[in-house]
Amino acid sequence: MVENHAGLRLYIDSVDSQDWADYLPTGLFYGVTTNPKLLAGKGCDFEVNKLAALAESAFDLGVQEIHLQVWGSSDQDLLAVGRELGQIDDRVSVKVPITPAGIRCASQLKNEGIRVTLTALHAAEQALIAAALGADYAAPYLGRMNDGGLNGLEEIIRMGQILNNLQSPVRLLIASIRQIEELVILAEKGLTTFTLLPALIEELLENELTRLAADSFQEAVMDSNITDAN
Repeated sequence: MVENHAGLRLYIDSVDSQDWADYLPTGLFYGVTTNPKLLAGKGCDFEVNKLAALAESAFDLGVQEIHLQVWGSSDQDLLAVGRELGQIDDRVSVKVPITPAGIRCASQLKNEGIRVTLTALHAAEQALIAAALGADYAAPYLGRMNDGGLNGLEEIIRMGQILNNLQSPVRLLIASIRQIEELVILAEKGLTTFTLLPALIEELLENELTRLAADSFQEAVMDSNITDAN
């Protein structure tokens, strides 16, 4: 199974500017993903102007895209916030939970030309909703699927197959990945779009055998310099 769009996209799943400063210079990351829990954990205010400033700081660091999530207790609230988030910048994709109210909101946002990420997918059939709606992204939560007694890897692979068979342009933006091996398995199956927490990024970047090899190269250089000096 191969998705209908080429190119790997990795995202940093963090609202911490220090994480952005640490990892964006690697050149590996297409953008940044956020959610209300991450924002609340950093003490961020849920005001559109505050998120606009957050997005601008990300763009200043070179991100090509940031995902910002709506909030609200009614359809009208969700839609109003979604519209404001979508007006921040063309590089914002508005995240909307794939609930009945969220689907109605996302449908209207798409009709208005705003980019949409349906989020919190937990079952393969929800890929059909994303495809029918014409969402730009759909974000399944691998770890939470597993916590709920599902086989998260299997469900996400099925989502990818559904979208592929439908020739849908929706990108599965896979979140809540907790192990590098899960990332590898999904990539082997043709999935291309992932958001990673800082702890997993560290694990991706660091390999003990690679580090030992690099140290041995540097030791050889130093030994050669000493020999030359003598």
